Amino acid sequence: MADKRDYYEVLGLTKTASDDEIKKSFRKLAKQYHPDLHPGDKEAEVKFKEINEAYEVLSDADKKSRYDQFGFAGVDPNYGAGQPGGGYGGYGGGFDMGDIGDIFSSFFGGFGGQGVPRNAPRRGEDIGREVTITFEEAAFGCTKDVSVSRIESCPDCSGSGAKKGSSAETCSVCHGSGQTRVSKRTPFGVVSTSGVCQSCGGKGKVIKDPCTTCRGQGAVRKNRTISVNIPAGIDDDQTVILRSQGSAGANGGPSGDLHITVNVRRHEFFDRDGYDLLCTVPISFTQAALGDTVRIPGLDGDFDYDIPEGVQSGTVFRIKGKGIRQPGSKLRGDYRLTVTVETPKNLSSRQKDLLRELEKISDGKKNNSARESFFEKVKKKFSGEQ
Repeated sequence: MADKRDYYEVLGLTKTASDDEIKKSFRKLAKQYHPDLHPGDKEAEVKFKEINEAYEVLSDADKKSRYDQFGFAGVDPNYGAGQPGGGYGGYGGGFDMGDIGDIFSSFFGGFGGQGVPRNAPRRGEDIGREVTITFEEAAFGCTKDVSVSRIESCPDCSGSGAKKGSSAETCSVCHGSGQTRVSKRTPFGVVSTSGVCQSCGGKGKVIKDPCTTCRGQGAVRKNRTISVNIPAGIDDDQTVILRSQGSAGANGGPSGDLHITVNVRRHEFFDRDGYDLLCTVPISFTQAALGDTVRIPGLDGDFDYDIPEGVQSGTVFRIKGKGIRQPGSKLRGDYRLTVTVETPKNLSSRQKDLLRELEKISDGKKNNSARESFFEKVKKKFSGEQ
């Protein structure tokens, strides 16, 4: 662990960083070093894993607190394994966060205060990761592989911590409870207190011949590649949860979950509003005046759309069922096509003369009713007419 960098240093932060600052820094760095953007770059891959590991700890209030107090020994069950004080939690001997609870238990146990036994089943940690997909992949759904570093039950001892062919024995002192009770006579009477069994460290079992793979912890850290099904219709910054794909639980407890936050790349032509697909298409002055059939992009391929004559810039046309598919359904949102009329530039003398001629022969009230109405109102206002 000597080459392991401080998690705050990895994310370019200080210990005073807020939750928002931690998340913002993580997302920026994760996108910068994402393997999709650096195919075959081993250094970027290592940095990406390092960034994810740091965020996994600092984004979790409980883990962050342990890390701030005790460093790597407070959050990694493999840290310092086999050394005095090495390991933590239900996976190893030495320092255990449960010690804090045992201190209170030893003082107040006689009055009904009970800490959570270390041999009680505990749920595994949740893991958070991010994945970046295209706009089309978000619209139709896709499958992505995600690299995960998680705690798993040791394959050689099946999580028992004992060497293959042997087994953990029930503690002869606490008889498997993980706690001992002592009665003391005081001026106020006999007071009973309970505390962690010193013989088994509160586990209720004693391992005389530990597994060499996990060093008696019953768990190891593994790097896995997990295939994630991204549902059709998912939006940017939404999360897919894979149940029981997080770290393994302790003492028979359930595994945690894997949370995949989805980042959707911006599209060249499209935006979205819920499940509606938004697209803005420029048309010429002539197309707007006379109408035309234009070719527009769609999620299922380009298609023709008839623009009626006399259309105004900013007009929105709604095309049913050509939007984004709703998750878990065959229904799709609508396609909202906005047309913008481009005013011609750099006209030739001939083109200018033709436009002036068009203006002269146009029936203003018929062809430009909105403009005519506006200037009529202005004229009346300033002339004093009512």
